[in-house]
Amino acid sequence: MSASSTASDTPDSVRKAWAEAHVSPLWEALEAHSTEVSRDRAFIWKWSTMRPLIEDALNLKDMRAIQRRVLTLNNPNLRTPTGMGATPTLTAALQILKPGEVAMPHRHSPSALRFVLEGEGAVTIVDGKECEMDEGDLITTPGWTWHEHVHHGKRPIIWLDSLDVPLHRYLGTDGFQPGPRPNKLPPTFDDNLFSVSGMVPEGLEANPNFSPLFRYPWTQAVKALEAAPLTKDGVRRVRYTNPLTGGPVMSLIDCYLIELADGETLPMRTSASMVCAVVEGTGTSTLGGDTVSWEPKDVFTIPTGAWAKHKANGKARIFVVSDRDVLRRLDLLEEEYGGTA
Repeated sequence: MSASSTASDTPDSVRKAWAEAHVSPLWEALEAHSTEVSRDRAFIWKWSTMRPLIEDALNLKDMRAIQRRVLTLNNPNLRTPTGMGATPTLTAALQILKPGEVAMPHRHSPSALRFVLEGEGAVTIVDGKECEMDEGDLITTPGWTWHEHVHHGKRPIIWLDSLDVPLHRYLGTDGFQPGPRPNKLPPTFDDNLFSVSGMVPEGLEANPNFSPLFRYPWTQAVKALEAAPLTKDGVRRVRYTNPLTGGPVMSLIDCYLIELADGETLPMRTSASMVCAVVEGTGTSTLGGDTVSWEPKDVFTIPTGAWAKHKANGKARIFVVSDRDVLRRLDLLEEEYGGTA
C-alpha cells in the first residue's frame, strides 16, 4: 500500500489528535525510507564579485557597520539552508577594517578564525595578547576568549572569518557577551615557548581545548608546506595544530594549507565539509556534480561526501577550514581516494 493511500485511510479525528499531541506518522515520511539522499552542493564566491561589494561596505559610516563590517557568505546550495552558513557546521564571511578603526571587545561560545586575504598593519587582541595580522596569517579566537581588532595600517585589511556557529546553534550552546573585557584574563604564553619543533615546555596550565598559539604566520606555514611530502591525492598538505596536543587549533575547527602542483589531483571524498580560500594560483575543482574555476581570494566550499579533484595551472596554494576532527571524534569520519569525481 502506498503512503498516499495510507494517508487517505487515516480518519480526520486521528490526524487531529496527532497534531494536538505534536506527533507525526513516520510511515508517511517518504524521506525516511528513501534510498535517494539529497546532498549539499558546492558554491563559490568570486573575488571579482566580492571586491566591489567590499568597497560598498567600506563607504558606510553607520556605527554598526564600523563595529562589525562583515559580509556573511551564505551558501544557497545547502539542502537545509541555515541563513548563516557556508557548510552545515561552518560559517564563512569577509570582515573589513579601515585604517584607524577598532572592533570593540567581545566574546562568544563559537570559536572563530581570521585568515588575512588582503592588507596588513592590524592586530587582533586575544585575552590581552596582541597578534599581528599580515597577508596569509591565521589568527584564532577560541570560544569564550575575549578578542578585539585594532587597525594601525594604511589601507583596509580584509580577512576570511570562519566560525562553528551552525554547530553551536544546532546544539543550543551559542552564547555572546559584549565588552568591556574584564581586568583579569586567563594566562597567555609567549610564542617563543613553542618555536622549537617537537619540543614544548612542561608545566603550562593551558586550556586543552585550543592552541596556546593564536597566530600562525604565513612565512612559517609556507616553510612547512615546502617540506611536506605528497599525500595520497597528490597534494602537499600541512595541518595547523595545537603544539601541546598535536590536535586541531581549536576543538571544533580544523585548518590546513595545501599546495597543488601543475596537473590534476587524484579524486578524494570525505564526510567532512570544507571552506576553501585560494591564496595563490589559478585552477579548477570538480566537486561532486559541480565544477568551479578559481583564482586568488576566491572562497568555495567542498560539501560532505562529494568526490573532489583539483587541477591547478602551475602551482597553487589553498587555505582550508574543516569540521574533520569533530567527525573523527564522533567516529563519523570516512575518507577514500581514487573514485570518479
